[in-house]
Amino acid sequence: MKKSWNHKNNLDERQEQALLRIEHNGCWLAFWGLAAALVVQRIFFDFDFRSLAGECVVFMALALYIAVGCLSQGIWDRRLKPNTSSNVIVSLTAALITGILGFVRTLKNFPDKIAGSLASGIVYAVITFTVCFAVLQFSAGVFRKKQAKLEEEPQENGEEGDSLI
Repeated sequence: MKKSWNHKNNLDERQEQALLRIEHNGCWLAFWGLAAALVVQRIFFDFDFRSLAGECVVFMALALYIAVGCLSQGIWDRRLKPNTSSNVIVSLTAALITGILGFVRTLKNFPDKIAGSLASGIVYAVITFTVCFAVLQFSAGVFRKKQAKLEEEPQENGEEGDSLI
């Protein structure tokens, strides 16, 4: 049986922009909702990893899709620059959050081991900072190479210069 798909866009420009905003907001709602669900379940509930595997797979697939999609299009961020100082700030923020969550989780499991819980939080923070900073620095390098390649490619109509694509 042959399926007939309508490839014609039935939306006007205003509707297309509204749909893009809705899809954008829905994507980020799903991303941060999954992140929050994973954090809450990790901190407050004893769980077997298998119970969170589905959410982890969807979260990581979404994160990778966004990251690879943006890098392949030469997009970094609306506000942040792909430089070392921004990468340090983002990595420190991630490290702080992860360190606090690691401390709370360890303290929940071993309430009488405050020093050990603090050490655990510090280890989580150091590992998170190191991995996050390395990934961001690598990604910034990939981004700069992509930007340079995009800037030297002629536009579709054969002209050089900036494009709104």
